[in-house]
Amino acid sequence: MNPTLHRFAELMIAALDVHYGSRSARAAGVLFEDWTSEVAYVQVVEEVAWIQPYEPGSFYKRELPCLLIILDRLDRAFEIAIVDGYVWLGPESRPGLGAHLFEALGKTVPVLGVAKSPFKAGTWAVPIFRGRSRKPLYVTAAGMDALQAAKNIQSMPGPHRIPTMLKLVDSLSRRTD
Repeated sequence: MNPTLHRFAELMIAALDVHYGSRSARAAGVLFEDWTSEVAYVQVVEEVAWIQPYEPGSFYKRELPCLLIILDRLDRAFEIAIVDGYVWLGPESRPGLGAHLFEALGKTVPVLGVAKSPFKAGTWAVPIFRGRSRKPLYVTAAGMDALQAAKNIQSMPGPHRIPTMLKLVDSLSRRTD
């Protein structure tokens, strides 16, 4: 069997991000093989022409449809999904974007949330420091222990605060307008 083809048959990790314009969004996803990967095997970018208006306290209504479009377009199996933001907006009581994605995936795929800023008194989020940054990333998870999720994010390659694969998906989703 061709080793390259075999790699694509394995389950992978999906990192997802969305950035918004005034009336549309640009969603992106990358698939990579494991926590030590420095190269994405698949990259997908999709312009989403129609998005829900921003609704305070219900951000997931705007972003979740975009993430599901990207996951459908990835066309490969993945065993973990990573989102830019929180899985829980409280100690596993109030669902955030990641928890809604976990639910949409039938609670079969762990979802990790990596946020760049604290959410209120977010004591349930696991802070991690990477590179020389004095600002932590905040990790939450559904379907996986949050401490293990934080260790996984901590182990990802990249010399800076944001791991290489998460920086890539962020760059792909950035709008130019």
